[in-house]
This record gives sequence, structure tokens and C-alpha cells, in this order.
Amino acid sequence: MHGAQPVNTVALRRRSLIRAALALVVIACGLSLRWYGFPLGLPAFVVKYGGSLLWATMVFLLVGALLPGMSRSRLAAIAAAIAIAVEFSRLVHAPWLDAFRLTTAGALLLGRIFSLWNLVAYGVGIAFGVWIDGLIGWAKAR
Repeated sequence: MHGAQPVNTVALRRRSLIRAALALVVIACGLSLRWYGFPLGLPAFVVKYGGSLLWATMVFLLVGALLPGMSRSRLAAIAAAIAIAVEFSRLVHAPWLDAFRLTTAGALLLGRIFSLWNLVAYGVGIAFGVWIDGLIGWAKAR
């Protein structure tokens, strides 16, 4: 294979671990926002769409952790496809799916109500994930 770069598995593993750790931080921030946002007096808009933004950031980081050698633009496209699929899945109302959505895990993972505004929040969240990932890459290059 002419011009092929050798795969640095240590660097890829490190990238995966960093992204997974960042995803855990984002999950903690999202759960904190959902649980403590209203008691702290944050506006409903911030709690609702901030949670959606952080959910999409988490999706981007987890996709990146699973596919560490892929470009950020491809990771963003995969994360966007997942986010769009999850949002549109809210239009499907199978009894088992609606029952799952009523659980805490179902509400956090899949949501309950379809909203085009969530797609906007997801786009911002994925862009935020790309930005964070770029900062990590920049910091390593120094």
C-alpha cells in the first residue's frame, strides 16, 4: 500500500479514552442540568434545550470513542444521523416503545415528544463536540 500511514493503536486508544471520559463529564453535566436546573431557577428553555445540546455532544463523543480513527466531519455526520433518527423515532408509537420512553432511561436516551427545535439543539451540540474535540487535538499538538 503506497503512501499508507501505519496505524498507531496507542494513540487511537488514548483518543478513545479521552473522548469516553469527556462523554462521562458531559453526561454528568446533562443530568445535573435536568435534575437541578429548575430548582436553581434556570429558565425552562435552558433546561430543555441545554439538555438536548449536551445529549448530542455526548453522542458525538461516544461515536468518536468507538471510531477513533475517523475524521471529525464523519463523526459529526454519524452523530447527526443518530440524533435525527432518535428524534424522528418519537413519531413512532409502539406500545413497548412508549412504555420504555416513560422510564427515566427511556426519557434520557430517546426523549418523549418530537420537536424540530431539538434538531437545532442537536446541531449546536454536535458542533460543540467537534469544537471540544478540536481543542483536545490542538492541545496534544503543542
